[in-house]
Amino acid sequence: MISLSLTVEGRIRLSPTFKETRMQSLTSEQYLTLAQLTERYRQHHDRDFKLSPRRNPQMTVDMLCFQVWEDVLCGVLLTPIALSAALVPAISMTPPAHGEQRLMDLPGGRYPFVAEVIDSETWLWRCELLDDLSDLTSLEEANRLAQYLANRVMTSSKSEEP
Repeated sequence: MISLSLTVEGRIRLSPTFKETRMQSLTSEQYLTLAQLTERYRQHHDRDFKLSPRRNPQMTVDMLCFQVWEDVLCGVLLTPIALSAALVPAISMTPPAHGEQRLMDLPGGRYPFVAEVIDSETWLWRCELLDDLSDLTSLEEANRLAQYLANRVMTSSKSEEP
């Protein structure tokens, strides 16, 4: 069961505290799920990416730095126009309405996510973190930036007590 709770303010809380939840590495099935989502996402948005004036032709669509957290996969979505935090359901769930917005509490803070529904089985929550990739000249640079952003989003901003 996914541990999502709705707060009084209408925000989604994924976990009471990050200290209580340890990140886990992905299984081969989860890597396959992300690979399939990557391809479907690319196909779904390909025309928009090609026509966007913000497009960086050095970039592609990729799911980077994903880890298991509770019943979601948390990581970074790279596209030719943006880097976004992404939450992908690790279990079968009913998708939210396309475009639905939620504030989600992650270890690094509170982030505004929007639901992107590709089809009835393919969807994710996305929070754009960087919308100008023009300075990136290689996928290696994008990977390093994705790692940095994933660490910022998924690491508690509060000092941990021993």
